[in-house]
Amino acid sequence: MADKYLELMLTPKVTEAQRHYFGRAMAAGGTRANDALTEEEQSFITSRDSFYLATVTEAGWPYVQHRGGKPGFLRVVNPGQLAFADYRGNRQLISTGNLAANDRVSLFLMDYPQRARLKILGQARVEDAREHPELVAQLTEPAERPLVERLFFIDVVSYDWNCPKYITPRYTAAEVEEAVAPLRRRITELEAELQRRN
Repeated sequence: MADKYLELMLTPKVTEAQRHYFGRAMAAGGTRANDALTEEEQSFITSRDSFYLATVTEAGWPYVQHRGGKPGFLRVVNPGQLAFADYRGNRQLISTGNLAANDRVSLFLMDYPQRARLKILGQARVEDAREHPELVAQLTEPAERPLVERLFFIDVVSYDWNCPKYITPRYTAAEVEEAVAPLRRRITELEAELQRRN
């Protein structure tokens, strides 16, 4: 866990809950600097094909939305900044509106087969893609560019890796297909051999 994450999360009510249930509270040192992503986090981020983005409404309600794309669609601009292109969707613009009032975000990235998850705290801004064609070109593939409406930039404040204990392994259709491909080939071989023997 990066230092800043614990400092931000251990509020008085959290430490009060820790004392109630465990008899003591975790200590967090005072740090002022944001935590830069290391190569481990950067590699994990660029290999994800989805993540969850949490924002807060003006009325104080949490809002979580799924974002997906090809692995690497969430770009690491540098160790302190992430970016992704936002495409045409349901036209609600809840995350975009929320960020206009409160720029705080939380990203939740999962790797179900490896039972790993990374949480990222940041401050985000949204840019109109029509006003920044050069940034759209930097952050997307040519075929995707006509669909881009907005660009999200996230300045990383801190991050935390969670324990894998209760993560149920899940696999994409492509991962399952890759795993069973040798079995399919072997079945085809055995069927052919059976036909030759009959």
